[in-house]
Amino acid sequence: MVRRIHHVGIVVEELTRAYGFYRDTLGLPLLKEVEIKDQGVRVALLAAREGEIELLEPVQAGTGVARFLEKRGEGLHHLCFETEDVDASLRSLKASGVALIDETPRDGLAGRIGFLHPRACAGVLVELATPVNGSHSATSPLRLKRVVIGSHDPKETAQIFQRLFALPEQGMNGGPRTMLSVGRGALLLVPADEVGGMEGMVALSVVAEDLTAVGERLRNAGAAILSGAGELTVEPRSSHGVHLHISRFE
Repeated sequence: MVRRIHHVGIVVEELTRAYGFYRDTLGLPLLKEVEIKDQGVRVALLAAREGEIELLEPVQAGTGVARFLEKRGEGLHHLCFETEDVDASLRSLKASGVALIDETPRDGLAGRIGFLHPRACAGVLVELATPVNGSHSATSPLRLKRVVIGSHDPKETAQIFQRLFALPEQGMNGGPRTMLSVGRGALLLVPADEVGGMEGMVALSVVAEDLTAVGERLRNAGAAILSGAGELTVEPRSSHGVHLHISRFE
C-alpha cells in the first residue's frame, strides 16, 4: 500500500519566518506555495530529496490547523505516505473498519489525498497521497530519513502501522524500540518516557550530503544546536517547534 514517506507536515506561525530556517538555512528548495481557502491555510512544499517538508500557516481562525497552533504551538502536525492508488487504499481501510477523516479522496497539494483519523494510528495524523504528476525533480542537500514516534507501548503501535500499511520491521538490538521501513525512510517507535512522556510524532531525522556545511550555516544563523558524533541536533526553538536530528549522508 505504501511506497515512501511523501512528506512531513509542520505547522508554523508564518511561512515567511519558517522559510528563513527551512529554505534559507537548511537549503531545502521551495517547490510550491498555495493558499487553500476552504481549509483556511497557506501551504508550502520544500524538497528533501525523494521526500518533502510541508509547512502550514493558518490564515483563518477556527480551522484545524489554527486550533493546533493555538493549543500546541509550532511543530510536527502530520505524516504523509505515498500510495499508488489512494482511492483503493481508502476503500480497503474503510472496509476494514478503520476510522477515516476522508472516506473518498480529494485534491490537495500532494495530489489526490485522504486523511485517516488520528485514533486509527495511535494518535498520529496520517495522510495518504497519490501524486498527480509523479515525484518532484528538485535536488536537495538533505533527505528525509526517519520520523520518531513516542508511544506508551511502541510494540503495539508498530503493530498498528504494520497492520494498516504492511510496513516491514527493521532489525534492532532488542529493547522496547521498534523500527519500521517506509521506502528508504523509516518510522522509529520509542517509549514515551524516553521523550518526556510525549506521544505521537516527537522528532524528525534527516541526512545531509555535507554535514559540515549544514552545521556552519546553522551556526551562522544563530540556531541552537547540539553537536554529537556525526550528528547535529537542532533545538525546537530554532526549528519552529521540531526536534530535528541531522546526520551524515549515507
